[in-house]
Amino acid sequence: MPPSAEPKSASNSSGGVQSLERAFDLLERMADAGGEVGLSELSGSSGLPLPTIHRLMRTLVACGYVRQQPNRRYALGPRLIRLGESASRLLGTWARPYLAQLVEETGETANMALLDGDEVVYVAQVPSRHSMRMFTEVGRRVLPHSTGVGKALLAHTPPEEVRALLARTGMPAATQKTITSPDDFLAALEQVREEGYAVDDNEQEMGVRCLAVSVPNSPTAAAISISGPAGRVTEEATEEIVPILKAVAAQLSVALTDTNGNA
Repeated sequence: MPPSAEPKSASNSSGGVQSLERAFDLLERMADAGGEVGLSELSGSSGLPLPTIHRLMRTLVACGYVRQQPNRRYALGPRLIRLGESASRLLGTWARPYLAQLVEETGETANMALLDGDEVVYVAQVPSRHSMRMFTEVGRRVLPHSTGVGKALLAHTPPEEVRALLARTGMPAATQKTITSPDDFLAALEQVREEGYAVDDNEQEMGVRCLAVSVPNSPTAAAISISGPAGRVTEEATEEIVPILKAVAAQLSVALTDTNGNA
């Protein structure tokens, strides 16, 4: 076979079909580029030859996972939405045992949240056993500037992107302690990067404090948190809770990135 020819169903050493791996790699590169790219951009970033990319994109277009725009560029297709919605629901299911561990070790309500567009959406929760406890409905959407999980999710986002998000959403005050200045919010994100965790100190609801950390290497930006009455989630309690949060986030990261589902 000539060196330039490609077998139609080449497999790698792990048993995966090469064309499938390449197709999913292209989809992820499209997502990283904002959802719309040209063939030359994909070729430059992936290192694949244009004929190969064109063949793969034709297949993805035919399946509805990619659509070709009038300007001839390619965009992620609407059929991916259903897959993403189903996967996000499963993400919450997979997280529940780890959230239950957080409740067991901290005594406070545990949550998991994702960044969906410009909003934070809660995808899982395990409530505290205390009679006085926090409750956030799964599926609830909030703006990131007033939440601990929002800060954790945005902490490593470039400042110009954070400012653009805040410009789109505005920064309405949920309480008198809500951060309402982009500069102050960026300073808060700097503190998150330095300390490794985020705090919502009466910023979403008076009398409630929340501690949050991002889930490292998560397939999609995710954060876990505990929330409780400010009288229980004190500065002293924070020193004990944050290491637990980080340890559980690391365990959850392993579970989410284990392709065999063995974690």
